[in-house]
Amino acid sequence: MGLGGGLRLPQSHEARICMWLLAELFQLQGWESDPRAGILLDLYFYTVQFSREHSFNQEQSSAFFAIVKDTHEACVETPLPNVEECYHYFTELLFCHAIRRPPFSIDLFSQEQLALMSDYVVNTYFRHFKLYKYAFTPQVRLDVSLSYVGMPELAVELGEAGESVKVPIIIPEQEEVADSGTTAPSESPRAPLREYISAQLCQELAQLRLAVEERLQASEEQFSTKLAQLEKVPNSSKGSGRGRRK
Repeated sequence: MGLGGGLRLPQSHEARICMWLLAELFQLQGWESDPRAGILLDLYFYTVQFSREHSFNQEQSSAFFAIVKDTHEACVETPLPNVEECYHYFTELLFCHAIRRPPFSIDLFSQEQLALMSDYVVNTYFRHFKLYKYAFTPQVRLDVSLSYVGMPELAVELGEAGESVKVPIIIPEQEEVADSGTTAPSESPRAPLREYISAQLCQELAQLRLAVEERLQASEEQFSTKLAQLEKVPNSSKGSGRGRRK
């Protein structure tokens, strides 16, 4: 029996995992050498894997993938802390796809799926929120400079936890004698003033360093508190859902 015109000979196909397909779709082919592309590829791959493990259909998988992608884009749009705004945006996206209220929202996910997605994103993405922020946003630098007109300056740089502080140290010129034919004295009358200014600048530098350290510590504590509050929200929502089902 001969092969008909509509038949095709068996062909060998190369196995390709989901990560390769995602890399091509989102132009992340350099993920092996580019750390940012590798991080995005891991985020997208495990999002798709989560959808497959919980038997999401095509519409649900597409919507959940878009929710994670939009949340990440909101995170990296600014180098300033915005974890609270991002989590609020993430919850709004979830409820927008879990409540039937056309044309504003649609009931694409059930309450059980809503709790699963919330727990997954909080325990994976928001737990490493600062790492994503560090990898995808520019580093913030604080530059402080003091200058006085008519006086030379010597800049001193102090690096503190990714911030740069530049404070010039003022060194007055030695006083010149007005009379011609005479030389300046070995010790300028402005020497006490120079020592006083140097001492005051050293004190201000120490206070500035302490203020920067306190601000970084306060920011770290504030972020930890917000993350702890966010982790409690999904558990309470799941508990209230179980109570309604009973």
